[in-house]
Amino acid sequence: MIKLWLYYLWAFFGIILARYFLIAGGTYWLFYSSFNKSFVRKLSIIKFPSWKSVKKDIILSSIATIALAGCAALVMTVYDSGATRLYSSIGDYGTLHLIISFFGVILLQDTCYYFFHRGFHHPFVYKWLHRGHHRSKNPTPWTSFALDFPEALIQGLFLVAIVFIIPLHFAVLALLMITMTIWAVINHLGFELFPSFPNHWLGKWLISSDHHSLHHRRYTKHFGLYFTFWDRLLGTN
Repeated sequence: MIKLWLYYLWAFFGIILARYFLIAGGTYWLFYSSFNKSFVRKLSIIKFPSWKSVKKDIILSSIATIALAGCAALVMTVYDSGATRLYSSIGDYGTLHLIISFFGVILLQDTCYYFFHRGFHHPFVYKWLHRGHHRSKNPTPWTSFALDFPEALIQGLFLVAIVFIIPLHFAVLALLMITMTIWAVINHLGFELFPSFPNHWLGKWLISSDHHSLHHRRYTKHFGLYFTFWDRLLGTN
């Protein structure tokens, strides 16, 4: 079983790291690269980071990838023994369950993340659990997965726990991963891609780049992952 876990570990490490460079790196190139000057000039709001800052984010993201890959490897290793609630046939639970399970996990993850995130900022654990992510006062797409190893492990273990509790189709799990990745990159753009959206009735309930950029400078505000519900309810909006 250890050999199987190691096999999955290296496989997922390569997949997750490639995903990071493809999506975060591609987004950074689009909005920040000097090779794309014609587009970047239109975004004068951007604060260009130093290469030193970008390098730190990439190194930290690579370390975090080990934790995330380890969790993914654990899920697949245990899945082979039939212990998880992952399934591959839609007929097992029906189409309605696919939809409910996706949004149910999104809501549960957002709730858990809010309270974990607030806990990460406690002075007792902040230095070794969350400080690495906040080294970038002006986040960029490279910052999206720049997490300290313990924080990345905690986030990864959330998904490990989920597959033992909620029946999830592999397609739903994949969609959750895609949603998390895209949302993380958008929230770390460093500027609001659609400046009027936060003032829209829907935008007021969704965490956007403006929310998270402010959080990187004022640690007492905006702890949500997807939604502003808990921030509004508990006075951190």
